[in-house]
Amino acid sequence: MSEPSSSESTLTLTTPIQYLPGVGPARATKLRKLGLRIARDILFLFPRNHTFPPPPTKVADLSEGEPATFIGTITDAELMSRTPGKSIFAAIVENDSGAVRIVFFNQPFRAEQLTFETQVRISGTPKLAGLRWEFTHPQYEIVQEGELPDEDAPGGLILANYPLTEGIKQSDLRRLARPLVNELAGQLTEVLPERLRTEAAQRLNAAGMELPDVLPGISDALRGIHLPESEADLTAAQTRLVFQELLVMQLALAMRRRSLTSELRAPSLECSATVRNRILRRFPFELTGDQRRVMDVIAGDMARQFPMNRLLQGDVGSGKTVVAIFAMLVAVAGEHQATLMAPTEVLARQHYATLKRMLADSRVRIGLLCGSLGAAERRDTVEKIRTGELDIVIGTQALLYGVEFHRLGLCVIDEQHKFGVKQRVTLRDGGVDPHYLVMSATPIPRSVAMTQFGDVDLSTLREKPAGRGAVHTYLAGDSWRDRWWSFVKERVAEGRQAFVVAPRVGPEVETADEELSELIDPAEPPAEDITSVHSTYEQLRTGPLKGLRVGLLHGRMASDEKQQVMETFAEGELDVLVSTTVIEVGIDVPNATVMAILGGNRFGLAQLHQLRGRVSRGTHAGHVCVFVDGDKPPQDDERLKVFEQTLDGFELAEADFRLRGPGDVLGQRQSGDARLRIADLHRDVEILQVAREMAQDWIDQDPEMESEGLEDLKSQVLRRYGNHLDLSDGA
Repeated sequence: MSEPSSSESTLTLTTPIQYLPGVGPARATKLRKLGLRIARDILFLFPRNHTFPPPPTKVADLSEGEPATFIGTITDAELMSRTPGKSIFAAIVENDSGAVRIVFFNQPFRAEQLTFETQVRISGTPKLAGLRWEFTHPQYEIVQEGELPDEDAPGGLILANYPLTEGIKQSDLRRLARPLVNELAGQLTEVLPERLRTEAAQRLNAAGMELPDVLPGISDALRGIHLPESEADLTAAQTRLVFQELLVMQLALAMRRRSLTSELRAPSLECSATVRNRILRRFPFELTGDQRRVMDVIAGDMARQFPMNRLLQGDVGSGKTVVAIFAMLVAVAGEHQATLMAPTEVLARQHYATLKRMLADSRVRIGLLCGSLGAAERRDTVEKIRTGELDIVIGTQALLYGVEFHRLGLCVIDEQHKFGVKQRVTLRDGGVDPHYLVMSATPIPRSVAMTQFGDVDLSTLREKPAGRGAVHTYLAGDSWRDRWWSFVKERVAEGRQAFVVAPRVGPEVETADEELSELIDPAEPPAEDITSVHSTYEQLRTGPLKGLRVGLLHGRMASDEKQQVMETFAEGELDVLVSTTVIEVGIDVPNATVMAILGGNRFGLAQLHQLRGRVSRGTHAGHVCVFVDGDKPPQDDERLKVFEQTLDGFELAEADFRLRGPGDVLGQRQSGDARLRIADLHRDVEILQVAREMAQDWIDQDPEMESEGLEDLKSQVLRRYGNHLDLSDGA
């Protein structure tokens, strides 16, 4: 393909990058590393941030120590060597108001960039050197004829700072973007009608933002993000582009939610006052207000003829399992089956034991299906599920394979499992979907809940059951170890039990082998620097905890062996359990009130909080000590300091989100590239809220987005998220 001649060259949005002025094949190869292949890509290469240099200053107005911007032409330049390997580059920059000197030490390459008669914009802090103002190592940008602003104009030129790659400088991208934005932004299709941009501006201003009455159109927004004339211009442009990106996502989620409620059928499971009271009498404790409220909402959901699709999030120990049991008994009362799928067999067996104990004198038939069952026992259980001889089935992912339910009315997913389309189809019963209740013990940041879980209904448990003991958290280095093990022995002498959590199984196996593996940051030091569960077990039982009954638990043990260890610990026949993160979710031993977490800097905040939750199950005070690897004082770790000072899981979730960022939004749920390009879920949560509310309102009024002017917006929604959020369920 030959390069078009200058006489016939007309830039379009689809002009290949190499044919843009000043690019060529070599530079195009470098630009492709930034995802730039055609001219349009440059318009949507959004700046990382912006620099706000002072307004251009005349020589007479310069002040020592005051940041300044000076624009002029290089009238003299010299590279001087003082000694081998050392140099000084100096140049004179001059305009109508006078001249200044710029100096760079040991940067001889500046002589190739800042040549005679080059026009430059420099920013820095000047000082007087004799009779002349001098800028040492200033920031600078080479500018072209016609790009120089009027020195008497108010304010300075705001500079966009783009993501870079090797061989590409900021000045390269600024010179490339400026003419393209001016020439091509007007060729883009406007997907947000003016009435929508007006409504968005009204809602955002009502939320406390200061915006014009109408958000800018797409061409003005792109000029405002790349070439802002003022800070207000930049804010309006950025808000428009962030809003559009979040609105498109929220429209996709609203469309999916609408399809789930209009196209799918589920059994209507009414819960009368009589049934509700009969179920509640089964609980031998006072329910919290949050539990009662959520139970009422779930009962209303399950009475509808389309599937409940509810996420129940709650802090550690808030009583989510009680709510799940209520929902399952509502299904059974409605002559349907219910199933609860747990992330580990240990937890599945614990749920099974709890239900068997609670319903021992009832007619509810309960079964267990997990990987460790023998072939004959599995066949028998699967047959009873098929014929309806079991009302409630507790299990692991084994429930997804080769199992046919008689009349499945409710599926509860406990932590870690997020069903996709194939799993939904697997659990269908003759084209009828069960109701779904997904439980998460990891509180979800507000913005993530509106994105990753935007197509589900969300319920939250914040209250803790009465009578729970307080939990105290400590950060410690190696010097604390002897004192801590003495403290553990004292608590055991009082009748309590303790957990010790190690971050890996053995010398050769990281915790990635565990059944629950959120886990270790691969950027951390190598495995030999981590204390293993095996070595910890041996050191403690023969050393500081000698004489106590110490047990060992990790994910590579056989299922029946793990179950035996947990039962032994729960029955009080072990004083200390040395474990990996296999105990992270749901393990309930109220008498265990002490925990040591080794290598605590290797765990995320959410996982640390889950582990801490194992010692907040009873009435006695809990104590958690987090030991940190390495020589740095534990108080130097910002995450661990937040963990030590914060017991509220929702506050920790927001802190973790702030420290770690959102990652790949929607990426854990569906395959493909759905990354946000300009929106920041932590920074832009208020814009996200408005986008969510507007999307829901618009889809409620116009489910197919058939209103005049929405055709292009609908196309963008389907193009961006059609493969990420299956709008038809694919069955």
